[in-house]
Amino acid sequence: MARAEIPGRLSGRRLGWQAARLTEVREETPTARTLVFQMPDWPGHLPGQHVDVRLTAEDGYSTQRSYSLAAPADGDRIELTVQDVPGGEVSPYLTEVLEVGDEVEIRGPVGGWFVWRPTGTAPVLLVAGGSGLVPLMAMIRARRTAGSRTPFRLLYSVREPAQRLYAEELRRPMPGLDVTYLYTRTAPDGWSRPPGRLGVADLNTYGWPAQFEPDCFVCGPTGFVETAADILVALGHDPRRIKTERFGPTGG
Repeated sequence: MARAEIPGRLSGRRLGWQAARLTEVREETPTARTLVFQMPDWPGHLPGQHVDVRLTAEDGYSTQRSYSLAAPADGDRIELTVQDVPGGEVSPYLTEVLEVGDEVEIRGPVGGWFVWRPTGTAPVLLVAGGSGLVPLMAMIRARRTAGSRTPFRLLYSVREPAQRLYAEELRRPMPGLDVTYLYTRTAPDGWSRPPGRLGVADLNTYGWPAQFEPDCFVCGPTGFVETAADILVALGHDPRRIKTERFGPTGG
């Protein structure tokens, strides 16, 4: 997921740019791939944090974008899931050109507010729009890795079934995790909910009741995030428990 670059400080030990070598590629959808990099000096990270990726051309021109970490800390390995943005400057290179063995520069981890810690005990509501699922998937995987029993509910809004990220993984049973798909353009045959944007009924039906005091994480395009956050507040959720992340098509 590409994030808009927002000024802030690096969380934890500050690191400069490091060479990161691509060791594995996984196709997630026709337009998205997960990239696994090896970073020998990686300090670790929390689920929900992100990194900056910098590309430099032979003539010295460089550009950078921010991408969410897709998996919990795992030694010197980090995972990024990148959605190809038509006409983009960085994502097409990462999704179509970069090959195993190639290197890019990465800096991070960045961010310390939009994170979930496995020590948390409050129910968790994850609301994702499109590639906004990426940092939330890191939280789901961190929960599984830690053996946490904290109950999770995921509402995942996506245009059509072919664009679902991590479809196979989310299809497997995970005790304590409920997954609900919301399709905005095309739904599978026989799907009970007609295609449409996220609404009050969705969060009221598939989210946690406000009296349960869940920790809510909302990530996706700006309009989606604003709508979801407003609905949660209207349903009685404590605004202090609603954490949001927005992203744009580029890092500018």
